[in-house]
Amino acid sequence: MNPLSIECDVHFNRHGRGRKELEAGAEPPPAAPGRVPRVGRMLALAHRLDRLLRAGVVRDYAELARLGRVTRARISQVMALLYLAPDLQERVLFLPRTERGRDPIILHDLLPIAAAADWRRQRRLWERFWPGTRRGAGARPTGRPGRRPGARRRGGGMNSHNSEAI
Repeated sequence: MNPLSIECDVHFNRHGRGRKELEAGAEPPPAAPGRVPRVGRMLALAHRLDRLLRAGVVRDYAELARLGRVTRARISQVMALLYLAPDLQERVLFLPRTERGRDPIILHDLLPIAAAADWRRQRRLWERFWPGTRRGAGARPTGRPGRRPGARRRGGGMNSHNSEAI
């Protein structure tokens, strides 16, 4: 009897409770290290929710809030990201992955920028707080939109507010 051998690429996929499953094909490349910044995921969600609204799948923000089990105010905050200039949206979507620690830009930072109706003003505000974040550059905030760059925060408690306008 002549032995027959078959060669093919296989890999194991891990499932819950330590279960492994044999799958055909080469192993997929490992995911990039780190995580996508939360504000980038929120902007992607805002675009998806906007498509659902335009298609008539959901009626209004109140229905989105009920389905997502969040407040209407939170839906409004997330949807406000759609008011950012298209090039700023692209920068947010392609922020570098966060490997550890806090994200460099958070929703609270972007809302005052999105509130500016003029896209040129939005770009100036963006550059003021994240200089050097043009296409391809990593985002490293030099300040927060609610404060002057380099300004020290008074009080420092969770209930302290800065009343400075942009």
